[in-house]
Amino acid sequence: MSILIAFIILIAVFVVATQSVKMLYPHQRGVVIRLGQYSRTLGPGLNLVIPFIETVHKVDIREKVVDIVPQEVITKDNVIVTVDAVVYYEVTDPFKLLFSIQNFTEAVTKLSQTTLRNLIGEMDLDQTLVSREIINRKLREVLDDATDKWGVRVTRVELKRIDPPQDVMSAMHKQMKAEREKRAMILEAEGAKQSAILKAEGEKEAAIKKAEGEAEAIAKVADAKRYEKIALADGEREAIVRVFKAIHEGRPTKELIAIKYLEALAEISKGQSNKIFIPYESSSILGSLGLIKEIFKEKE
Repeated sequence: MSILIAFIILIAVFVVATQSVKMLYPHQRGVVIRLGQYSRTLGPGLNLVIPFIETVHKVDIREKVVDIVPQEVITKDNVIVTVDAVVYYEVTDPFKLLFSIQNFTEAVTKLSQTTLRNLIGEMDLDQTLVSREIINRKLREVLDDATDKWGVRVTRVELKRIDPPQDVMSAMHKQMKAEREKRAMILEAEGAKQSAILKAEGEKEAAIKKAEGEAEAIAKVADAKRYEKIALADGEREAIVRVFKAIHEGRPTKELIAIKYLEALAEISKGQSNKIFIPYESSSILGSLGLIKEIFKEKE
């Protein structure tokens, strides 16, 4: 009999011990309810509680995701689009999550659907398709504000898809194809234009270079001829100066000067068959010629 009582006492002690110790993992928090009232929140590790008087509700505080089921929404320009999203959240207050909302997943799903209908209903189709970031941000702000009293913080919201009706999709594809073809034609025309401009610029540059080269060649030829004439003229001038200097230094007679004068006239008149050169001092020259004639007679 005593053995049975001892065994019962041992079992009772074991049950009390197991009920007095609660172990929580790092991702868990324990909400302690004592006789129907909130007592405290337990952290990870071993925690002691009063058995049969305190009850521990474990809450997972890891980030979770809620998949918002697809729904049809009417845009501002009366186009029906199919929209769905995902909501990421984390628990900030386990007690509020347990006792402020009965079914958080259902509540956040309904709230997300309603908010999406309101947001997209204020935009036309084109705005909706290009405003994903704006819709995500506004939806997160609304959900985060509403779920704060539930002990939850919405970390981010992502739209998975915004699908217009099939006929609208076909029209959009045709429009995008036309836009791409238009851009391709514009780019092709711009390329042809640039090519023509570059070709014309190249031809212009080549013509300018050619003209500059020809002008430079003509200038060099003209300079060479000019230098040649100058050199010839300088040579002739120097020769004449030397001749006349030699003549004057040799004290020539009037007869010798008259002969040299006639020789000079003969040289000047070469090639001038239609012209007759008459010296300015013809009387003195003719007189000299007469004197020369007399000299020759005397020698005979």
